[in-house]
Amino acid sequence: MRFVFLDAYDRIPGERIDLAIAFKAPAIEARGVVPSYIYNIVLRGTHDIVGTIDLRIGMNENLYYGGHIGYAIEPAHRGNRYAAEACRLLRRVAEAHGMDKVLITCNPENVASRKTCEAIGATLERIVELPPHNDMYAEGERRKCIYLWRFDP
Repeated sequence: MRFVFLDAYDRIPGERIDLAIAFKAPAIEARGVVPSYIYNIVLRGTHDIVGTIDLRIGMNENLYYGGHIGYAIEPAHRGNRYAAEACRLLRRVAEAHGMDKVLITCNPENVASRKTCEAIGATLERIVELPPHNDMYAEGERRKCIYLWRFDP
């Protein structure tokens, strides 16, 4: 079955922020890369970027260690819980693709990311060692917290 990106989610309005699509990245099957939506997190009703968030659709070993959702908030805008709000907005896209849960991973020492996972109701499943063949291992990372966020009705 061929994957189709959904245009209905190119801009997702929130209370304090919106998600504005930056680009849609197709799968690169030979490299284990799944299709992804990449959004800018912008202040509500503006084009002022405060961070980014992406959603990866599918499941493979890379996603187990890298997660379905990845986010980054610009230093000047940290502490406002924008990442948690962005995750909640992004949930709509995941559900539209039939996902009822996602993995979010972070480094164990990344307290802010761990707090974001906890704030949205994700549960820490385990802390794992990265396998040496993983790209993140080659970049010097060794361990990941694996959070599971189940979309309860």
